[in-house]
Amino acid sequence: MEALDAILLGIIQGFTEFLPVSSSGHLELGKAILGDTSVPEESLLFTVVLHFATALSTLVVFRKDVIEIISGLLKFQWNEETQFTVKIIISMLPAVIIGLLFEEQLEALFGGSIAFVGAMLLVTAVLLWLADKSKNTGKPVTKRDAFIIGVSQAIAMLPGISRSGATISTSVLLGNDKGKAARFSFLMVVPLIIGKIAKDILSGDLAAESANFTTLGLGFIAAFICGLIACTWMISLVKKSKLRYFAVYCVIVGLIAITASFLI
Repeated sequence: MEALDAILLGIIQGFTEFLPVSSSGHLELGKAILGDTSVPEESLLFTVVLHFATALSTLVVFRKDVIEIISGLLKFQWNEETQFTVKIIISMLPAVIIGLLFEEQLEALFGGSIAFVGAMLLVTAVLLWLADKSKNTGKPVTKRDAFIIGVSQAIAMLPGISRSGATISTSVLLGNDKGKAARFSFLMVVPLIIGKIAKDILSGDLAAESANFTTLGLGFIAAFICGLIACTWMISLVKKSKLRYFAVYCVIVGLIAITASFLI
């Protein structure tokens, strides 16, 4: 993988991790366009590094919230921070279960099937359109909501389904405040990313000994910087009900991907 390719894929990951257009789907489309011929282990390592970069950017953007949550937990009381943490844990359960039981089946979907990615982008578009039509409220995320949002996050493991789009849309459709929905959506994925990275490191799947650290570093920096920009921007867009523009974008890219699959 060339340095320019690494930077480009980092930019794609940084923006699409937070913008509701499916980072995994765009990475698959990006690899197809660039003709990425990396062996599976190297490709997985690069993808994991990019996800770690965006997880770090999330922690930076929500650093005040993270500090408050940690401070609240250290008090060992059933306070607001502890309850929020419990909701995060509840939201993680569906993705953890699906990820453990169907890991091989999910990995098989990341093989350059751009028609499938295109179809899932159309599903994302429908979710975004419906959420954009919902009225804003002051309702917080409940434990029941957290589990349902977690199911959406599990479904979003499919390439082409936007994780942020699915979780935020589900939360908003459940009647939750749009700002709180975005905050919960972005924070709930951080433990999963860190857990996945830890699992891959312990299992040796990343094959770090054959890694090109220059391209990894360039991709990481690009994804981190773009993640900071996109995360901050997305919070504002959700509050202002601007998701319909991303719905139109997903429809356009989805249709192009499906059409291209018949021409390639």
